[in-house]
Amino acid sequence: MNTVNSADGTPIAYEAFGDGPAVVIVNGALSRAADASGLAQELAGAGFRGIAYDRRARGSSGDAPGSTPDREAEDLAAVIEAVGGVVAVLGHSSGAVLALYAAAHGVDTGALFLSEPPLRFGVDEPAADLAERLQRFVDEGRPDDAIVTFQLEGVGLPEQMVEAFRQSNQFAAVLPLAQSTVYDTNLVNASSVPSAEMLSVDVPVTILRGEQTFPMLITAADRLADEMAGAELVIVPESVMHRPDPVATVRAVTERLA
Repeated sequence: MNTVNSADGTPIAYEAFGDGPAVVIVNGALSRAADASGLAQELAGAGFRGIAYDRRARGSSGDAPGSTPDREAEDLAAVIEAVGGVVAVLGHSSGAVLALYAAAHGVDTGALFLSEPPLRFGVDEPAADLAERLQRFVDEGRPDDAIVTFQLEGVGLPEQMVEAFRQSNQFAAVLPLAQSTVYDTNLVNASSVPSAEMLSVDVPVTILRGEQTFPMLITAADRLADEMAGAELVIVPESVMHRPDPVATVRAVTERLA
């Protein structure tokens, strides 16, 4: 992987697939660049250069104590600059929130493709002290409690689903990402009711969602499309339960960047 230093000096690792106009992928919670490799490779096959990166506190990227949404926006800007500019940013879940937040704060994202952003628009928001409690778990060496609490309270997953994940072989792999739950909580909290700047970004915006996904995400995508003048809502049937289908997602991207 390649590395670029963000504005605060934090190293951010990224990987490029293919040649052509660049599209940066911004992952959601508890994921690494490797989790976007399917999307990146599909973009490469469609004639783009797919860029996947580890958001701070994940994978091969660094971290800085007390990082804020503005620092994450700077990370995305640093990756975009490192690859020579982009034609689009494709964000999924909290990564979609970050992409929109960054564009509203002056990052040159090109077109935005926002896949199932978890915006609550002030309805059933998590407790105000969630990020503080997650940070305390991390500081006390309890990453498992941070991740479980984040999934239950921040994401709103059913307890049975979270417990099944905790007992699975995949759980150990996400324990090193516990600090990132604090950053995702702060990011979504800062953006859950989108600002006027977010709703009026001066770039083409396509909002993507599946037909079979969590009801809150359907509501969020549909409402965001309604509130953003000129935004296009695209239903992607192949994307199921908050998992973007690489082929169908890249097809939607390609049709709009052709």
